[in-house]
Amino acid sequence: MRREDDFAQRRAHIANLTDEELYDRFWELTAQVVDPLLELGRKNTTPSVERAVLLRMGVSSLDTQKIVEGCMDRGLMGHGTGHVVYKIANEKGISIREASQKLAQGEYWDDAVALFK
Repeated sequence: MRREDDFAQRRAHIANLTDEELYDRFWELTAQVVDPLLELGRKNTTPSVERAVLLRMGVSSLDTQKIVEGCMDRGLMGHGTGHVVYKIANEKGISIREASQKLAQGEYWDDAVALFK
């Protein structure tokens, strides 16, 4: 039994692409899907959502408010507070916990702002 299939027709526009061109096309299409989601997150986050993210990352509940306020004061909320903590941890070669504690104590904020310029 032969299967009726339109695969050949549907792939006609990409049939002559190289592996590298297919790879680039994949990431181009992925960006088209993901970019609106990221924009939605940037525009619609709230302090309580950001505190919840930090809590799930293992940040102390006492530190979450200080970090959220620090991000709000510096215009970093659109990047996500968890992302800020993660980037500082990577930049400084320390754990997420250590980075969150330092940020809550008021340290590394200039570095955080610089990372997101």
